[in-house]
Amino acid sequence: MLSVSFNKRYLLILIPLALSSFTHLWNATGFPDLFYDEGIYMRRAMNVLEHQMLQENLYYYDHPLFGQIFLAGLLALTNYPDSLNPSISAQSIESLYLVPKIWMGVLAVIDTFLIYKIADYKYGSSRIAFLASILFAVMPMTWLTRRILLESLLLPFLLSSILFALQLQRSHNKRQQQYFAMMLSGTCLGLAIFTKIPVFTMIPLIGFSVYTGSSKEKNQLRNVGLWFIPVVLIPMIWPAESISTGSFDNWVRGVLTQTQRHSDGITTAFAGFLITDPVLLALGILGFGYAILKKDLFVLLWVGPFLVFLWLIGYVQYFHVMPVLPVFCISAALWINDVINKVGPGRRLIQHGIVASIVVFGLASTTLLITTNVTSSQFEAAAFALSLADNDTTIIANPVYSWPYNFVFHVPHAMNDYRDVMYSAIPTDKVVLISDPHFRGSINEAPIVQTYNSTTSVRTFYGNARSYDPDLYPYTSMTLNYQGNDIDVRQKLP
Repeated sequence: MLSVSFNKRYLLILIPLALSSFTHLWNATGFPDLFYDEGIYMRRAMNVLEHQMLQENLYYYDHPLFGQIFLAGLLALTNYPDSLNPSISAQSIESLYLVPKIWMGVLAVIDTFLIYKIADYKYGSSRIAFLASILFAVMPMTWLTRRILLESLLLPFLLSSILFALQLQRSHNKRQQQYFAMMLSGTCLGLAIFTKIPVFTMIPLIGFSVYTGSSKEKNQLRNVGLWFIPVVLIPMIWPAESISTGSFDNWVRGVLTQTQRHSDGITTAFAGFLITDPVLLALGILGFGYAILKKDLFVLLWVGPFLVFLWLIGYVQYFHVMPVLPVFCISAALWINDVINKVGPGRRLIQHGIVASIVVFGLASTTLLITTNVTSSQFEAAAFALSLADNDTTIIANPVYSWPYNFVFHVPHAMNDYRDVMYSAIPTDKVVLISDPHFRGSINEAPIVQTYNSTTSVRTFYGNARSYDPDLYPYTSMTLNYQGNDIDVRQKLP
C-alpha cells in the first residue's frame, strides 16, 4: 500500500515535469520572437564572459548585476560560444541563441517543480500541487519564460526562497534545520532582488512565512531579523559597486530614471495577459477572489504588494507579471480543487474530466504556438547583414543582432544599439543598417531618421507571424511576436 501511494505521488510530479519539458524546450529558437530586451541581457552576459566586467558601463544603471552574472555562468558551463564554432550563416546565429534559450527552458522546468513543492508544503495536498504545476506547465501565458529576460532568471530564486521559508514549518524543534532553511530563503530572495528590484515586494510574503514558521514565539522576530540580513546585504552589492568605481551619482540617476519611465501602467500588463491567456487570467482572478473570501494571506501577500507596486511605478510591460504567474496557478488550483470537492455523484469521473480538460486545452493551445516559427527572418537578416560588412563597415541594429557582431564575430564597428547614433558619430562611411519593427518604432528621433534616410534598401526579410490570424485564439499571442516582421537590411556605400 505504501509503495502504491509513493508511486502515485511520484507520478503526480513526473507528469507536470514532462509536460513542462515539452512546452518550454520544444522549438526553443522558433517561438517566441527575438525580443529587444533579450539582446541587451545577452550583451551584458557576454560582457561578463569576455571582459569580466560586472557593470556594462559607468554611465547607465538600470538593473542590478546578478542577472548578467548568472546568465554568464550558465553559458560558461558549455564553453560558450567557442563550442559552437560560429560562422556567417543563419543556422550558426540561431545556434548562438539556442544555448541560452535551452537554459531558459531548463529554468522553467525547475520552476514547475518548485511550484508543485510550494503548493504541497503550504496546503498539504498533492492534488492542489498537481493542478498548480500542471497549469504552469501547459497554459500559454508561461511561454514568457522562454525569453531571455530578468524575470525568467529570477523566478527560480524567488520560488526557492518561498519554498525554504515554508520548510521552516516542518523543521520544528530542529534548530539547525530551521536556521539553514531560513538563511537559504533570505539568500535566494536577496539574489532575486539583486536580479531585478521590484521583487522586493515579496518581502512581506516570505517574511510572514518565516515569522509564522518559526518554532517558538520568542524566536519569531529574531528569525525574521536574521532572514532579513541577506535580503538586504546582497542587493546592496549593486550600489557598493558603483561607489567603488566613483559612479554613485550615475547609479542614483539611473535608478530614478527607471522609476520615472511612463507607459499605460498596469493595464498594459493585464492587456497582454488577456490577449495571451484569457483562461488562466480568469482562473487566476477567480482564485484570487476565492483567496480573499478564505482570507488566505499566502496568496494575498504574494499578489497584493506586487500589483500595488506596478500600479504606483507606472512603467509596466506585459512580461512584468511573471513573478505572480505561479500564484495565479496556485490560487486557480485552490479554487478548482474546492469546486471538485463539492461535486456530488460521479465525483471521480468528473474530477478526472475537469483535470483532463484543463490539460488538453492548455497543452493544445500552447502546442499550436510553440510549433510555429516566427524567428527565421531574424536569423536570416542577421546573417545577411553580417555578410555585407567588412572592417570598414559600421553595423547599426538593435541589440538582438548587435551582440553577436560584437562578442562572437568581433566586427570592429558594430554599434551596441541603434540608439547609439543619437549620442555618437558613425565612425565609417560604409554603413549596414537593420531596420526592424523596433527600430522603426523610434524613427521619429532626428538622428535615427537621418541615418535611415542615408541608406538604401538591399533586401527585406518577411516573418511568418503574419500568416496567423491574431484574432483567432491562441494566435492572439502573435500580436506580441511581431519583431520578425518586415526586416529591411539597408546599406550606405562611400
